Order: sequence, then structure tokens, then C-alpha cells
Amino acid sequence: MNDWKRFVRNFVVRVMKADELKGEAEKGFEEYGVYPRSIQNIGNAVVMMARDAAGKYLVTVGDDPALNGFQGSECFMNNKRVQVCPLTNENCRCLREIFPFTNPRPHQGHKITIGLGDRLGLASPGHIEAIRELDVFPVLAQQSIRELNLTGRTYDDVISAAAWAVFQEGYTKGYGTDGDHLKTAEEVKMALDIGMTMITLDCSEHIDNIAASQSSAELTAKYAQFSAQERQRWEESYADKVIQLEGCSFSISKEDAVRMGCVYGKAIHHTLDIYHNLIAKCARPIDFEMSIDETLTSTTPASHYFVASELIAAGVNITSLAPRFCGEFQKGIDYIGELDQFIGEFSVHVAIANHFGYKISVHSGSDKFKVFPIVGEKTGGNYHLKTAGTNWLEAVRVIAAHRPDLYRRMHAFALEHLDEAKKYYHIGAKQENIPALDQIQDADLADLMNRDDSRQVIHITYGLLLQAKDDSGKPLFADEFFAVLHTFEKEYMDGLKKHIGRHLQLLGL
Repeated sequence: MNDWKRFVRNFVVRVMKADELKGEAEKGFEEYGVYPRSIQNIGNAVVMMARDAAGKYLVTVGDDPALNGFQGSECFMNNKRVQVCPLTNENCRCLREIFPFTNPRPHQGHKITIGLGDRLGLASPGHIEAIRELDVFPVLAQQSIRELNLTGRTYDDVISAAAWAVFQEGYTKGYGTDGDHLKTAEEVKMALDIGMTMITLDCSEHIDNIAASQSSAELTAKYAQFSAQERQRWEESYADKVIQLEGCSFSISKEDAVRMGCVYGKAIHHTLDIYHNLIAKCARPIDFEMSIDETLTSTTPASHYFVASELIAAGVNITSLAPRFCGEFQKGIDYIGELDQFIGEFSVHVAIANHFGYKISVHSGSDKFKVFPIVGEKTGGNYHLKTAGTNWLEAVRVIAAHRPDLYRRMHAFALEHLDEAKKYYHIGAKQENIPALDQIQDADLADLMNRDDSRQVIHITYGLLLQAKDDSGKPLFADEFFAVLHTFEKEYMDGLKKHIGRHLQLLGL
């Protein structure tokens, strides 16, 4: 099984034409393990991706100067040079030079863009299958610094995983990479230097949540910290104004203007500093998103309008903006809240975004099935949606179905270390709602990924599980985990296509 060498001996060294080889690879994938859509010609040489029981490789057959940059082992078959190259970051950089379609690019101009965060570096083939025939631009490599720290990966790793998947699947329609929830200038610079095409600036540490509920008297001192010129501009622009937009209107009192300045003023300053000193000076186009969703209170229409108006007036080119919507967008489960309220408020947020010319961004969008039809309809199919953890959960579903012993150990570890994981993520899961493992048959373990409480526990403990080691430094789960997913690669791809497909269908795609 998966004998790519036999494929090379039987076909490649005789045919050497990609179009003909793709048909043979597709018919015999189980036998040869050569990914049909990856087969490409470079001059008189053939480049392709293949798998065997041990892993995946880039295989080149023949000679062309462009192939000299690849590193790997070398042999000869029928007098043709064959290179077997590991899927390293160095080899990926060479691949991206040869095949431009494997390079990420900005998504401005595309109406529907979806972030498909891949914490494992294995999900992108399934994501590509889910969106291949749709008018959707995928941001395949979407990671926050928190996720990098929890998984022990780098942005170089994240981009490479996406590029290898794009090559494997022969996907030439373009994809993006998102430095997600970045907070500091150092983080943004690192993401730009490595080649991320989208920057999501998380302003949560510069938003004064306390000011949102303080009395007018208590706001006086905070408001005085801003310059007289800025305060005058805010009051002239927003105080005692009625904002009329298509399909809606809202009022802003002087107290509202003062409060908004106190809550969001420093976040606006931070954004302008990052944008003008880093984003605008980048020598290539960047999709820029401002995130004000990581806060304790919902973003009012007036606050959204205030923040956007200030940024636009200061010359910021906003691709998308993420408000904090009403209700709860908890990790890995459906929307919690009143749908009628969400519809009303979301419609106003969309009107504001349309007025200023950017897209609404919906964060923690995994599994928010109740609101997807609303997002698709109210935006007129013009939005950015972020998913991430649900792809990890689909991987765990594969583990539960095919290696129940491994899943049981992971589940027990996750419960034992749940409090540590809660330092990074807010969830409403209750352990008492999760049935004891000794009461569940192996055949029923995968169903735990359909239950909110167990789903959330596994969702937020991904980093602890992936980096857990025994006393000798050997991974407790990671090696087995990745080996199972390699063996059951098709099952994981099919699961992702089905699960992300459900998201897309409810969005109206």
C-alpha cells in the first residue's frame, strides 16, 4: 500500500507528462499514495507529493535547475534522478518560488472570506475540499500568538502547512494567512516579516471596560487625559448627533461621546500607531482588521460608528472590523442569546460597515449555526468569518472513533487540567454534565464531540494535550495523535468537508 516508488517506476519515468500521470495517480491512490492534483511539470521534470506509512514527501523526478534548491535524499530510477524531500519550511520556501499559486495573497476585493484556523497543520486539505467549488476566499493559515504558544508552532510552520496543502490539492484560486489577535507592535512586525497577508489587531488591552459603566462624574478625570483638541473634535463630531444610515438611525448624546472617548480612545491611538508605523509602511498590500470583540460588554452601534469614523478619518484602510456582538460566542458551541436582539443589532453593525466600506468580521464563528443564516442574509454575502477550534475537535472525533484507548487517556487528562486551560479561554462547560468514561462504550466515545460540555473541555485543552510530556520528556499524546490522523487522513478530510460544509450551507453558500 502507498508505494509511490512503484508509481514512479511504472509511470513517471516513462510518461513524464503531468496530465496523463494525474489520471493514473487518481485511479491508484490507495495503491501508490501519490496525490493526483499535486503532479506538476517543471521543464522536463515532474514534481508531486506522495505518502507512505511513515509520512508525506515531495518527490521530484528528472532534472531542472529550479529543483536544485530542494533538500532531501537522492536516487536514480531508469536513469532519471529522483529526489525525496521532507516537508520542511526550507523546502516549502523553494516550492513557493517555483509555484506562485502556493504563495498567500491578500483577499481585498473578495466579498466572502473565511478564516479556517488549522492548529495542527493538517486541516487545510479538508478545508480546500469544502470551499473548492464556492465563491469563497479561504484564509487557511490563521493563528494567534496564544495558539502558537499553546501548540509550540511558529508562523513559518503555519504558512508552510497551508502552502503544502495548497500544492497537494492543486488549489490555484488563492488563499490568505492571518496573524490573528495580535496585540503589540513586536507581534505585528514579526507577522509581517514572515509574510502574513492579514493582520488582525486585538485592541482589548487598550479598551477601558470600566469606563463603560462609570457615572459621568467618574469619567471626568479619564476624559481630561485626552488632549483638548481631541476632546473638542469628538464633541463636535458626535455629541448630540443623530446618525442616519441606510435602514437605521441612532442618537449619540454628549455623555455618549465622552464615554466612548474614555472606553475606546486609547484603543484608537494604539491602532493608529500600529497602522501608520507598520501596516502602511509594509511594501506589500495587507488586509487589516481591527478587533474590539474581546471585551466584557457588547459594542453599541454608536461605539462602532465612533471607532470606525475615527480610524477612517485618520487614513486607516480597514478591510474588516470585529465588534463584540450581543449574546455569547463561546468556543466550540452554538450561539447563546436572543436571536431577535442579535438580528436587530447585527443589522445596524452591517449598516455601519457598509457606510464606511469594510466588512463585518464574526469571531469565534465555529459552530454558530443559529446565526449563520442571519450573517449571510443581513450582510448580503459580504463578511469575514473566523473558525478555528472546531477543526481540532473534528480531529479528536477521528481519534475517538479509531483509537478509543488514546481518546480515553486524552479525555481524562483534559478534565484533570481543565482549570489551567480556563486561564486562556472562557467557556460555560460543567464537568458534572459530562458522563464518566467508564460508563461509555468505545463505539459511543465520538458522540462526546456532539455534546456541548465535553466538546468545550476538549476544545480549550488542545495546547496542554499536544505539549504534554512524561517524566522522560516523551510526548504523552502528540506522537500517537498525529500518527492516527496520518493513517486516517481521508476520514479527517471527509469529516472537515462535512462539518465546515454545514457552516457554509447555513451561510447560504
